[in-house]
Amino acid sequence: MSGIGAVLFDFGGVVLTSPFEAFAAYEADAGLPPDTIRRINSTNPDDNAWALFERREVDVDGFCRLFEAEAADLGLVVDARRVLAGLHGDLRPAMVEAVRRCSAHLPTGLLTNNVTPLADQEESRPEVLAVVDLFHVVVESSVVGCRKPEPEFYEGACRRLGVKPSACVFLDDLGINLKPARAMGMATIKVGDPAVAIAELEGVLGIPLG
Repeated sequence: MSGIGAVLFDFGGVVLTSPFEAFAAYEADAGLPPDTIRRINSTNPDDNAWALFERREVDVDGFCRLFEAEAADLGLVVDARRVLAGLHGDLRPAMVEAVRRCSAHLPTGLLTNNVTPLADQEESRPEVLAVVDLFHVVVESSVVGCRKPEPEFYEGACRRLGVKPSACVFLDDLGINLKPARAMGMATIKVGDPAVAIAELEGVLGIPLG
C-alpha cells in the first residue's frame, strides 16, 4: 500500500449524485438561465446565505429570505425552498463500494457541507445513514460550525483521524474545496465521472476498489 494514512470523501457529488444535477433541472423548469444557483452561490461565497446556512447561522426561513434577496440583486426570481429540495442526491453504488473497501484497509473520513445534521435524517434516509456508518470520522459543517473551504474544517478532520494532512487523499467534486486541501499537503482527486475518480484513487492507494 502507498504512504497514504487516511482517505477523505465529500458526500454530495461524490458518494451521492451531485445536487447541481437537481439545480439544473429546477433552473430549466423555472425558465432560469443555466447555472443560476452556481452564480448566486459564487457571489460573496464566504458569507452569503448558503455559507451562513451550512454553518447553521440562519434557519430555513432565514436562508430562504436571504437567498431570494441575493437572487433579486442579480435580477433573478428564485424559489429557495425548491432549491433546497434538490439537496438530497442518490447513492452511487460504485463509490459506496469504494468507501467500503477503503474503510476496511485504513481510516476514512466523510467531510460534508450540509444544512441538516445527518443524525437528524435517520428516519427519512436509512439507506444513506448506513453508508455514513462506514466512515470512521464524520465532519459536518452544520455540526462543527465551519465549512469547506475553510482550512479549520480539514484540520479538524485530520486531528480526529490522528493523521497529518500530507498523509491524506481527499475526493471532492468542487475545485474550490480541493484547493486548500492541496495547499495543506493532501493528495486530491476531483470527482467528475465516478469511475475515473475511483480508478485514480486505486492508483494512489495501490488497492482494488471495484
